[in-house]
Amino acid sequence: MDRSRNQVALERNLARVLSSYDARSDTNAVRFALASPRRGWSWEWASPDSPEQYFIASATKLYVSAIVMQLRSEGRVNLDAPAVTYLEPSIMAGIHVLGRVDSSDRITVRQLLAHTSGIADYFEQRRSNGSSQIKDALAHDFAWSFGDVLRITKERMKPRFAPSTPGKAYYSDTNYQLLGALIGAVTGVSFEEALQERILEPLGLEDTYPFTADTLYRYHEVAAMLYGRERVAIPMAMASVRADGGIVSTAPDGITFLRAFMTGALFPVEYLEEMQRHWNRIFMPLEYGVGIMRFALPRYYSPLRPVPPMVGHSGASGAVLYYVPELDLYVSGTVNQIKKRSLSYNLMTRLVMACQNAWGAA
Repeated sequence: MDRSRNQVALERNLARVLSSYDARSDTNAVRFALASPRRGWSWEWASPDSPEQYFIASATKLYVSAIVMQLRSEGRVNLDAPAVTYLEPSIMAGIHVLGRVDSSDRITVRQLLAHTSGIADYFEQRRSNGSSQIKDALAHDFAWSFGDVLRITKERMKPRFAPSTPGKAYYSDTNYQLLGALIGAVTGVSFEEALQERILEPLGLEDTYPFTADTLYRYHEVAAMLYGRERVAIPMAMASVRADGGIVSTAPDGITFLRAFMTGALFPVEYLEEMQRHWNRIFMPLEYGVGIMRFALPRYYSPLRPVPPMVGHSGASGAVLYYVPELDLYVSGTVNQIKKRSLSYNLMTRLVMACQNAWGAA
């Protein structure tokens, strides 16, 4: 089979897989873009008549990491300096008190990026009464402020472990709320303005924007998210998550951003090795480096042919944004499902394996 016929067969296979997921009652507005620059290949698929834009949720954190790395390269942020170096002392005060030990002033920027701070997660961590921010928002949409994030974290929750405890990581949206505030303090503009000036405009990402109180009117233009089979309407909540998950984007824009992230177009490429030098498990099979996530399936999940590791980020909205170094393959897309979080990973894995099988046979 020559390359052109192999490519046609691959794209038909990819479309067949995506169509099967799009036909499910627990997915909505499925959209994916794939690209392999080394092969000069790119391809997109979209559910018919669906909105192009969708919430990328926690994939937003990769944009935050990029800005922090830019500030590092400019000499304006030291990853190993305490976060309080850049933030108002009241912000960090009391945010990490475990037993009788207050580590609040010692938590570093690196620990926030890597989720090794031990700081509680204001968003998904359950409180003593069994509630959580996301659970409450899904039941009845409401807005919150950065001050509310600090209050919830400090007054209603306890840290998980001492900062940088060996082998420990705890995924906390509070970490990235703090990094968003740090970006604002260092640059003198809001996180959203810094995002626009430093990433969206330079990369020409015209279909990507931060969802805020000023853009609530655009909520109906964005693909609806499902919780199980039910559509959710949480515009105020999505306008509140900000640096921990508030970006709206498209599958092609995701590819453009991730390529820039991985190739040194946004910050010195040598930082990438350091960001990926050590991985801590957060949820199986997800691991975290410094400001970047890795999806690495154990061999027993695919005994005949191992699934290659993927680096990037994903979000609770069902969005994925990953690079597969072994294949030089970028994957960006969504299934818009909040409850069944394995769906997007299962689909992504099938797409990646289809590419691996096709290129391996070429």
